[in-house]
Amino acid sequence: MSSWQNLLTEVRQCTLCEPELPMGARPVVQLHPNAKILVAGQAPGRRVHASGKPFDDPSGDRLRQWMGVDKTTFYNAEKLAIIPMGLCYPGAGKSGDLPPRPECAPAWRQKLLQQLPNLELTLAIGQYAQSWHIDEPKQTLTERVKNWESYWPEVLPLPHPSPRNNLWLKRNPWFEDSIIPMLQERVSALLSE
Repeated sequence: MSSWQNLLTEVRQCTLCEPELPMGARPVVQLHPNAKILVAGQAPGRRVHASGKPFDDPSGDRLRQWMGVDKTTFYNAEKLAIIPMGLCYPGAGKSGDLPPRPECAPAWRQKLLQQLPNLELTLAIGQYAQSWHIDEPKQTLTERVKNWESYWPEVLPLPHPSPRNNLWLKRNPWFEDSIIPMLQERVSALLSE
C-alpha cells in the first residue's frame, strides 16, 4: 500500500473527537494523488454520516450543478478530492449543523493536502474552509466570494450549497450569473486534461 493509501486508512479509523460526536466517529473523505480539484467543505451532515459518501445530499446536488459535473465524475477520487474541515458529523445546532470539530483540521488537514501534488483548483466552501485556504480573516464570506478574482485560479471561495442558503443566493444573483459559468468552464478544462 502507498503512503497516501496508508494515510487514508488511518484517517478513516480516527476517533480523536468521538466523545464529542452525537453519532460517533465516521470520517468522510475522498482522496487520490491524481486529483486536480479539491472540494474543501465544512463537515459532513447527518445524511452523509449515514451513507459515508461526501455531499450525498441536496447540498451535493447543488454543488454538482454549480460545477457542471455528474455523480460519476464527482465521486471519481482520481479527479476530485473531497476533504471537509471536519471529517465527521459534528451534530445539530439551533440553526443548522454545528461547526466542524476544532481538533480535526490540525490533526489531519495538512497531512491530507500533502498527498495532492497535482492540485490546481480548491473550492473553499463556507467560512471555515475559506478561513483555512484564504489568508484574509477580516472578510465576510460574501466579501470573499465577491473578491473571487483575488484568489483565482488556485482557489475559489463559494457559499455553502445548502438549501439553507437559498436566501443568500436570491440576494446575490451575481453569484450564479457570473461565477458559476466561469467555475464550470474551469472544472471542465481541468477534468479533460
